[in-house]
Parts: sequence; structure tokens; C-alpha cells
Amino acid sequence: MDLNHTAEKFINGKLLLINKPINWTSFQVVNKIRWTLTNFFGLKALKVGHCGTLDPLATGLMLICTGKMTKKINDYTSLDKSYSGKIRLGATTQSYDLETTPENFKNFNHITLNEIEKAKKNFQGTVFQKPPIYSAVKKSGKRLYQYARSGEKIEIESRKVNINSFEISDVKLPDLSFLISCSKGTYIRSLANDFGKVLKCGAHLVELHRCKIGSFSVENSITIAKFIEQIKLKKEL
Repeated sequence: MDLNHTAEKFINGKLLLINKPINWTSFQVVNKIRWTLTNFFGLKALKVGHCGTLDPLATGLMLICTGKMTKKINDYTSLDKSYSGKIRLGATTQSYDLETTPENFKNFNHITLNEIEKAKKNFQGTVFQKPPIYSAVKKSGKRLYQYARSGEKIEIESRKVNINSFEISDVKLPDLSFLISCSKGTYIRSLANDFGKVLKCGAHLVELHRCKIGSFSVENSITIAKFIEQIKLKKEL
């Protein structure tokens, strides 16, 4: 981040590339950045928003808009995204990741590389998937995770998404490492769950890292700690 940044520049609008740590919600990232900027620059209020949610257990690139730049959030949200991660075969979870406890254990030792490559072909181009019940998608005015936590059963509609590329980069059973490029609205957790259905052994997501959003790369991002450090330094200059 340029140390010549001023409060006025954040108000007029900045795009921040933040590397989200694990166990942080996207809401917490936005709140921390808003608090940091308003506190250190003495602002009464400042608009801050993100351009695409990352689950708490996911890490990697988030685009954060401040001030007048928040008017362009929808433009950035619509960009394609790239991820790396790991799918674990042999069990499912209700959240499709490790936020909930693995269950429905099944044998996976018979799964061959050929079967994995064949299953992968089901997840290329235009595909239909259902968002996880543990997600922030709204139905009838409520978040899906609110239905899940109350134990209420609901029907979740499938959504059309596009998988630009999907590569299995390493296989060390029960884990499959992958690289994927996809359209907005794609749930990698749902893809992991569906992948397990195709292989008939169950699967869930155990790692997820967002590498790119459009042309923006995580390599050019900074951590929240580094962002705060730079803001403090600017304040002291």
C-alpha cells in the first residue's frame, strides 16, 4: 500500500487487495478495515464493502472497496475467480467443508486415477449446483444457514455456474489437490460434495485458497496485520 494514502483518498474511493486469514469471516475483515481507517484517521463514518464472500475456513484474495469505490462493488463481484484447494474423499459433512463434523464414512481405497479423471469431466463448462445449506444465500428472506441451524428442512434450487478450468494437480488419497477457475456464484464446497457423489464415496472440502479475482492476484495483496501496520506508520509520519 502506498504510504501517501490519506483519509481523503479512502473517502474518495480505494480498492484494497487483502489476503484473508483462516477463521475470519468476510464480515470481520470488512469491520476490521473500517474500524482501522475510521479510528486512525479520526473519521465519523466510512463506507467499506467486499467484492465476494470467502468462507471462514478459506484463505486468500478479497477485494475491499472504500468510500465512493463501493459503488463499483457489483462490477468486481461479477469477475471470474480462481482457487486452489483440497477435496477429501470418503466422508461427507453437512456444510460440505470442515465447519461441521465428517460423517457417512465410506471406503475410498478402490478409487483409481482413471475414475477421478472421468469424474472431473462432470465439472467442466456449464454445470448446475445447489448452494450448501450452510451458506449465506437467501430464501424467503432468510439465510440458508439460519434454516440449517434451526433444523428446518427446505428445498434449495440449483444454480447455473460456469467452470472455466478444473485440474486435479495431485492425488494422495484420500486428498485430491485441485486448481479451478470459475464464474461468480460457484460454490467450491458444493463441487466437492458433488464430486464425492459421482465417485460414490462421499467427499468434502478441507482446504480452499482464492488465488485470483479477474486480473487481480493474491500475490499483490497484503495481510490485515500488514495493512494495519502501514496505516499506523502513516499516522505517525
